[in-house]
Amino acid sequence: MSRVLIVGAGLTGSLCACLLRRELPNKANIVVWDKSRGAGGRMSTSRSPNDPSCTVDLGAQYISATPYYARIHSSFYKELLAQDILKPLVAPVEGMMLKEEGIVNYVTPHGVSSIVKHYLKESAGAEVLYDRHVTHIHRKDAGWEVCHKGGAPERFDIVVLTMPVPQILQLQGDVESLMGENQRRMLEAVSYSSRYALGLFYKADTRIDILWAAKYISSNPCIRFIAIDDKKRNLASKNCVPAVVVHSSVPFGIQHLEEEKDAVQPIILEELEKVMPELPQPDSIKCQKWRYSQVTRSVADCPGQMTLHSQPLLVCGGDGFTHSNFDGCIESALKVFEVLKSSL
Repeated sequence: MSRVLIVGAGLTGSLCACLLRRELPNKANIVVWDKSRGAGGRMSTSRSPNDPSCTVDLGAQYISATPYYARIHSSFYKELLAQDILKPLVAPVEGMMLKEEGIVNYVTPHGVSSIVKHYLKESAGAEVLYDRHVTHIHRKDAGWEVCHKGGAPERFDIVVLTMPVPQILQLQGDVESLMGENQRRMLEAVSYSSRYALGLFYKADTRIDILWAAKYISSNPCIRFIAIDDKKRNLASKNCVPAVVVHSSVPFGIQHLEEEKDAVQPIILEELEKVMPELPQPDSIKCQKWRYSQVTRSVADCPGQMTLHSQPLLVCGGDGFTHSNFDGCIESALKVFEVLKSSL
């Protein structure tokens, strides 16, 4: 059996692992590495340090299915709905722009990272390891030697890279020499927006008397989006612990991108008080810097994947090769899987 390494435990990487397990169960030993401490990538759900039942989505807030993708990806939506991982968004979101007629929005009652965790669970038997920050990839005989920070190199037959494109370009070893000049130009042209997110965690008995569940802000230079996260996920009940998520605007994120989070957090909180002076003081706060928030320019022609080397296989995927949303990641995972299928 081939030993396959998937770098990145976000949506694309977790779905690749799931498809490999389901479709080719006896052809691959699957290993997933992620540099973070948990699964999700930009589908990130964080827990209060003082109350694990209090959670907040710091990355993706809801999933929008256009009629086209609802049709071609219907099996994925049906599976997640049947498992109660997705539910229709019924709470009011002020200022939401309707980009297309017939769009259906979904939320995740257990947090947006529950989608990724579902696919990792469905890749049963896969070895999923965190705090594995890949630094070098070397060609070794008929396979790859992959190095990560603070650990011994490991050998793999196939490597799949699903991290943001700038992180692929930062890899050392043989990746640069294997990459064609045109491929490098295409990857260097990919761009991302940047923003900050704050998760505000509250005590169980706190009341947040706001009529809306989420709101887009257009009148503040710092804050773009606020959600009462438990209300957004339709969890409001006596037993629910409230949490609030705040997303900065992209210009603010870019302006403060190279600053420390500890220096940026008070600025966002000061602006939040102007927008929502009635908001109670939180029990704890998490500040997240999203350097690679959403893809603003993907790889030309949106091919879904890029094969850097075919034998042994080294292939890249992720929303940088499609577009920055749930369906873009599914599209990329399916394209990567087609390449894996032909190689295994």
